[in-house]
Amino acid sequence: MPLYVYSITTKDHPIHLDGVSGVGAEPSPLRTVTAGTLSAVVSDIAEEIRPKRRDLNAHQQVQELLMADGVILPLQFGYIATDDLAVREVLESNAESYLGALKRLEGCAEHHVRASQADEAPLLQQILQDVPEASDLNDRIRDGDRDPALPLALGEIVAREVQVRQEALAAGLTEALVPFSREYLAHPPSGSDFLNLSLLVPEEHKEALRTAEGNLAREIGSGVDLRFSGPLPPYSFVR
Repeated sequence: MPLYVYSITTKDHPIHLDGVSGVGAEPSPLRTVTAGTLSAVVSDIAEEIRPKRRDLNAHQQVQELLMADGVILPLQFGYIATDDLAVREVLESNAESYLGALKRLEGCAEHHVRASQADEAPLLQQILQDVPEASDLNDRIRDGDRDPALPLALGEIVAREVQVRQEALAAGLTEALVPFSREYLAHPPSGSDFLNLSLLVPEEHKEALRTAEGNLAREIGSGVDLRFSGPLPPYSFVR
């Protein structure tokens, strides 16, 4: 029977999942498939699993409960194996790599930092004050100059300045936060974000990181929306 695979861990992990529902409309009990010193946490499935909210939440709940009791390699949502034998073969063939990854992630959790421009008005005003060319173009437009090239030229300058300043701010935030991490990954920003950062944070640095995050939020002010999340299963650092 096909299996849904949640995580890989060591066989001595306590696996406290009694009464926890897995994925699927009629979830099967969670169990383990073991090979050597490794175990995979799985549940039998009899249907195609799609990323519905209920199943996404169930997947995440399993990861968080497992992580609370020991180090895990959390798999992304939707990993399916054909049967127990296939899982054992993967565990056996990748044992050295998995054990190395578990050792590397031990005592750590993932924290996310994202940043977007909450209010563009102060930034645009600052650009007009700092860049004489932008200020001159803006004054000409406001004074009634109808040259159609002026708004385009002003827009190009402003867009360039916004990008430069946001990249500088993202670099500064990253520099301030990475000392609290064992590893970090800067993901390509999406949507309105200009920073999407994942930090692998040891437990002993968690409180110091939170203090630093609060200080940064106060320093930056309300013009930038800083969003912090964690501790989370270390999805970004499973490789």
